[in-house]
Amino acid sequence: MPIRLGQKYQHLIHGRGCACHNPQAQQVLARIDQGLSRRSVLSGIAASFAAPALGLVSPAFAQSPAKPLLLRNANIFDGTNGKLVEGQDVLVDGKFIKALIASSDPVADADVIDCGGRTLMPGMIDAHWHSILAGISQMVAMTADIPYVHLVAAQEAERTMLRGFTTVRDVGGPSFALKRAIDEGRIAGPRIYPSGAMISQTSGHGDFRMRPELPRAPQSDLSTAEQAGISAIADGEAEVLRRVREQLMLGASQIKIMGGGGVASSYDPIDALQYSEAEMKAAVSAAADWGTYVCIHAYTAAAVQRALSCGVKSIEHGQLADEETVKRMADAGAWWSIQPFLADEDANVYPSPEQRAQQQRIAEGTARAAELGRKHGVNMALGTDILFNPKGTATQGKQLAKFARWYDNAEVLRLLTSGNAELAALSGQRNPYPARLGRIEAGAYADILVVDGDPLEDISLIADPDRTMKLIMKDGRIHKNMLAA
Repeated sequence: MPIRLGQKYQHLIHGRGCACHNPQAQQVLARIDQGLSRRSVLSGIAASFAAPALGLVSPAFAQSPAKPLLLRNANIFDGTNGKLVEGQDVLVDGKFIKALIASSDPVADADVIDCGGRTLMPGMIDAHWHSILAGISQMVAMTADIPYVHLVAAQEAERTMLRGFTTVRDVGGPSFALKRAIDEGRIAGPRIYPSGAMISQTSGHGDFRMRPELPRAPQSDLSTAEQAGISAIADGEAEVLRRVREQLMLGASQIKIMGGGGVASSYDPIDALQYSEAEMKAAVSAAADWGTYVCIHAYTAAAVQRALSCGVKSIEHGQLADEETVKRMADAGAWWSIQPFLADEDANVYPSPEQRAQQQRIAEGTARAAELGRKHGVNMALGTDILFNPKGTATQGKQLAKFARWYDNAEVLRLLTSGNAELAALSGQRNPYPARLGRIEAGAYADILVVDGDPLEDISLIADPDRTMKLIMKDGRIHKNMLAA
């Protein structure tokens, strides 16, 4: 029997008089119904619920300090100077470093933390990171529910920051929702410079389809990796323009394209050249129209030279480049984002003998590449590219410390702070964090580590953050503090 409400309760009845039936509301509902893809809905759900599900948010994290904070009694590595600065304290106010002041100067109305003579330095930056893909296996990435992938990524984001990496340049994967949740203070994690989906040609390094999924037809569904936003397959100038512009629309600070073969994918040999010059120039042009740049996956000399000819600004990997190509990088003012690929116990794990053989070949080129880059004065950046390797993420600092084989400790630390920050800032107007990063100076973001010991003398200190990093601050918020107030 239907229930009838009296006149007194007519305003509660859902009908044509309800606000949701007015034209404006109907337009909004129609746009939501038509415009939201399954991927974006699931990504948003994951970002919204990651924090409470993982228990990462605490009252201390959710609020900024009420008073300025003075970090006293520290020896300062400022991100550029090869010697520690003594006799100065660091005053933090809100998200920024307000000033460096003489230790003898009094400071009124500030909370004080005594660093006990330890080393104070900027938060580190990983120039080649995959926020969504580092902490899961490739099988999980291809088969798990998308919300699960994002929940694991949120958990890994906090661990990344607690290893002392307060900023990452994300060069492939749907990290937009994760970035937003971190920026809004919903979960703990590093600043993220997102590239979004890796743009790849058919049969390129970002084409993760299996043989039975070929051929592609106009009516074919997107592959699993494309649906998840991991990669975007684009052939021809028009498709490349469309996919690049889509990532810019989603909020990419830079664009990642695939210019040659690699190890993680099954069907593209390392020596294969990917994307024609016309296609590559289309990507560079679309990015430049938005005031930003393209970075490219490329190992061989031929791939790197094609990229340089097309105006690509950042070479990712490049371990098989010859000396002539390295000179061209230097002359072009391009950046060389290199990783410690040494095929050792910390390397990404690959199942097939062919992949392991490719990995060994690249490892043999790593030392030569580091030496050539230094010899010719290329703009170098350091990153890890830990990928589909849940156990390997904990080695992030350990792997980057290996660059001390070719650079002195001070130079490694400079590259991991102010050096990598310069590459991140290449995103120009698309830079989501326009203040200074990677430096201890007035006006810079208050991303600060206090390390037990002197990493200028012992670079291995960054490899053991649980033991050595006594304080970790990002945006003026303390995420770890083992020092006495």
